[in-house]
Amino acid sequence: MEAYSNRKSSNLHRIVIVGGGAGGLELATRLGNSLGKKRKAEIILIDATLTHIWKPLLHEVASGTLNSYDDELNYFAHANKNNFNFFLGKMVEIDRTQKNIILEEIKSVKNEAIVPRRMVSYDTLVIAIGSTSNDFGTLGAKENCIFLDSRQQADRFQNEFLNLYIQAQANELVESDKSKNKVLNIAIVGAGATGVELAAELHHASHQFCKYGLDSISPENVSITLIEASNRILPGLSEKVSLSAKSELLKMGIKILTNSRVTKIDDSFIYFEDGQQILATLKVWSAGIKAPDFLKNISGLETNRINQLVVRPTLQTTFDDCIFAMGDCASFTPEGYERALPPRAQVANQQAIFLEKALKSRLAESNLPHFTFKDKGSLVSLSQSNSVGYILGSVNIEGLIARMMYISLYRFHQIALHGFFKTSILILKDIISKSSKPHLKMH
Repeated sequence: MEAYSNRKSSNLHRIVIVGGGAGGLELATRLGNSLGKKRKAEIILIDATLTHIWKPLLHEVASGTLNSYDDELNYFAHANKNNFNFFLGKMVEIDRTQKNIILEEIKSVKNEAIVPRRMVSYDTLVIAIGSTSNDFGTLGAKENCIFLDSRQQADRFQNEFLNLYIQAQANELVESDKSKNKVLNIAIVGAGATGVELAAELHHASHQFCKYGLDSISPENVSITLIEASNRILPGLSEKVSLSAKSELLKMGIKILTNSRVTKIDDSFIYFEDGQQILATLKVWSAGIKAPDFLKNISGLETNRINQLVVRPTLQTTFDDCIFAMGDCASFTPEGYERALPPRAQVANQQAIFLEKALKSRLAESNLPHFTFKDKGSLVSLSQSNSVGYILGSVNIEGLIARMMYISLYRFHQIALHGFFKTSILILKDIISKSSKPHLKMH
């Protein structure tokens, strides 16, 4: 393998974090401002992209109700302000014997190699590369559906969504065209939180288009179908929350198909196990997750059937004390639990807080603590005016209070990254922007 090596330039303990999602970026920020600032350790964050956007916001990016460029964070700039280093790159392998990770070469938009394969050494490695959608091998899903795993994919959906309205408006100039009667069919496979939130946000966006002159497709002619293989939407939450969300979606005119297993998808239709089929112009796959495929048994580490690294209560991988894993790419089953913790933002957040303390203990050569998860609840956004969910273990909430609490989740993420003062400025900026900019991204 032709590669160059990034060796340590000092005797400081090097902590390498791979993955700049909610958990990985928060951990790098915390460690940078404690260990890095005091020169007690060298902190490096590695990600395959240049910017970060909070993943729970991607459904808003896809609908156009959020401009991704307004809320993204540049890793280089953030690293500079928070006492850690950022490397651009995608991890493809781990050399556990030499304690190196291998990053694939970086290519330009013209497909020219600008950075060769590299080896980055570590003393402690934290893998936080998140998850991708799991299409379960469904025929035609990859070719005909848009996934919402990244900002680029969400931007692609938003662009295709907007283009359909622009096309319909242009066709109105043709006398024989009956664009006013044009029906836009959107199908979302998977009625977990992402699917439900996207359906509600697209319903809201369809009404916003009319306000800006793109009224050739009336909101009444935007048909949104939410498809779920299990017997109810939001199967990971309580039945009461599920029923409340279903009631709100039905009021919006969103069609809900439960007990509907998709077997095939082509350019125009979605086919079901029972022989039925539905027409769909735009198709989104949001059913299930898995860790990236390259992680499967990487360097002999233990992984489960969806490629997640199996970790102990210390969040160390089962076969290597120097390698930790957190967030969606890690599988941790607490004592007394029947299943591993679900892939949720609050799990990654709590693990980031835990790992800051655990890695300090590791540097001090003390016994590592055990991670304990505290379920603070779960909230699902139903667009601008409503949310549903539960808090404090079992207290169901909905309406404006739930909506305000849902918005606060993102603000807490910003506080963890920027502190209270800068987050206050960002909130003020968002308030001013909403009064001076369109409520829908139109480009």
